Amino acid sequence: MRVLAFLNGNLADPDEPHIRVEDLGLMRGDGVFETVLVADGKARELRPHLDRMARSASMLDLPEPDDAAWQRAAQAVIDNWSGGREFALKLVYTRGTDPEGEPTAFALGIEIDPKVLRARDEGVAVVTLERGIDPGLAERAPWLLLGAKSLSYAVNMAAVREAARRGADDVIFTASDLNSVLEGPTSNVIIARGGTLYTPPAGIGILPGTTQAAVFRAAERVGWSTKIEMIRTPDLHSADGVFLASSVRKLTRVHTLDHQPLRDSSAIHAELAQAYEALYA
Repeated sequence: MRVLAFLNGNLADPDEPHIRVEDLGLMRGDGVFETVLVADGKARELRPHLDRMARSASMLDLPEPDDAAWQRAAQAVIDNWSGGREFALKLVYTRGTDPEGEPTAFALGIEIDPKVLRARDEGVAVVTLERGIDPGLAERAPWLLLGAKSLSYAVNMAAVREAARRGADDVIFTASDLNSVLEGPTSNVIIARGGTLYTPPAGIGILPGTTQAAVFRAAERVGWSTKIEMIRTPDLHSADGVFLASSVRKLTRVHTLDHQPLRDSSAIHAELAQAYEALYA
């Protein structure tokens, strides 16, 4: 099941060609995107997603996204979805075929990979891999677009394939000092320790997480404290729980890190997952 809509709100057949082969999003990864979870006909955190897309577009010097048009396109997909109660809504915005011309923009509803659904329930095994950046690089070199959600995800996907070669499901990136925790290829990292949740600051060159922020709001409602501060690799092994947060995976428990079992965080995960769902009840 797929539903495709353009910014004028018109639907299109996703099996028909619509994008020029010389589109710079395809040729150079020159564009940005967002993935929004839609559950029971409602887009979760759509406002933060659109705000983040506008921020990413600004970092790439793309024209400012038409917020109202994106909302119309998103709603058109939601209104015409007839599949399961949850799906992923992709918002894609590229430079188009001409740097001075009209950007390419569309919203696409797609089914959620069954592997993601299993991971929500069963948790994942993760390996740490070096990302090749240091925590101060984003500020020194803004042209590297660290913290932008661009279409250039080749490194992220290569890391996931490397995790599979090492017998794991996913990755937690570390900085070049091999001690500072960054993020996952498609997720933010959250750890639980002593009644407090921690996640690294976006200023070190990672993507600010919409779901991570929602999980923090939910956790605070049920009595947790939250902090945004640096996490070190040893913190992952000593934490009460390690989690990956993203729109479609929601909050996923990490049960194994670098082939070493972590502390059982099933109870913490259940509490936080319930609190997160309660935000949208």
